[in-house]
Amino acid sequence: MSVIFRFGAEGDLTAPSEDRLAVGDPRVVDFLGRLARKLLAPAVARKHPELGSLGYFLRPAELHRAVSRMQRDDALVFPRGNVFHLPPANVDTIFVYSWALSALAGNHNVVRISSRSAGAAEVILEALNAVAAEADPIIARTQRMVTYGYDDAITGALSKWCDLRVIWGGDAAVNTIRKLPLRPSARDLTFPDRTSWAMLSTAGWRAADLVARRNAVVGFANDAYWFDQAACSSPRTVFLVGGDGDSVRAEFLSLLLEVVDARGWTVDPAMAVEKRVNAYELAAIGAAGALDFPDNRVTALTLTGTDAAPRRWIGAGAFPFAEAGSLLDLVPAMNRQDQTVSHFGFTPAELREFGTALGGRGVDRIVPFGQALTFGAIWDGYDLPSEFTRLTVLQH
Repeated sequence: MSVIFRFGAEGDLTAPSEDRLAVGDPRVVDFLGRLARKLLAPAVARKHPELGSLGYFLRPAELHRAVSRMQRDDALVFPRGNVFHLPPANVDTIFVYSWALSALAGNHNVVRISSRSAGAAEVILEALNAVAAEADPIIARTQRMVTYGYDDAITGALSKWCDLRVIWGGDAAVNTIRKLPLRPSARDLTFPDRTSWAMLSTAGWRAADLVARRNAVVGFANDAYWFDQAACSSPRTVFLVGGDGDSVRAEFLSLLLEVVDARGWTVDPAMAVEKRVNAYELAAIGAAGALDFPDNRVTALTLTGTDAAPRRWIGAGAFPFAEAGSLLDLVPAMNRQDQTVSHFGFTPAELREFGTALGGRGVDRIVPFGQALTFGAIWDGYDLPSEFTRLTVLQH
């Protein structure tokens, strides 16, 4: 398999470089800011709305906030060194977030782009090429995007080159790549299989006006339908909290279908069939007590209990529903695999009580509807600006 450098000249990736970037290097900030402007262009944002969120993340103001998170009063802060990123193919913007933070920390980066990536990923790579052509030459010399097939020799060589290996993907992918050795001083930063949920307060829903309800559903739809509900932070099971949720669920699904219609979202017929098969399987094993197929784009399942919530992907637009008396009733159902809980209708005190009761046993993010896919400097419980830097203690 050949290696293709999407930007930057080809060369020996393991050779030491005389180029040096600093934490928060202004040349990197300028480069990422130019990339943000490309991605925020109206024509791009209309065709790929998810790139608007990425462009916002790369704005200079956001970049300076990320740099400020890297600064320390008790130590000198330096780049970690060489970073090798292996992002997933199913979420074609995630590689930019982790790579951008690593570049902002001053690291030399190699990012393996899946050959199966398309759509938004291609738009990003075109924008990277265009901006790199105008950027300081150090960017092309220290930041590489490569694509190659499954090749342990190449992955192994890059693994021995790096000081930090960032692995995104399922448990199987993480375990497979971990078999390839790192240098003794290097380590892995892993993002394995995760599951995310939605929580809807029935009392909060009834107290909200129609505009607030509709806006909540728009946010939920964005969280669920971007990336075909396959992102680690995409909501799957919807927990109706507070009792008497039938009328709330009915209105929620009705508004969801309106939003899906308005956005023109579709689900491939083969996917719709697969969703039905998965739904019938959940019914067969007793996890689902009722199934509802109002539209190819929406599949609703009634679970037999909160402990029956599936942690595997069922299909795009598949929403199991379960009822709980209170948020605290959901705590026993959460575990270390759970990443994001998106919510609507709860008070800050209720959410804090829920987060405190979890006690770190699971759930890394508790965010409002519409924010599940919004990437942050803290992700999966990691403070990424800190992970991408090294500290030197200096005492006088």
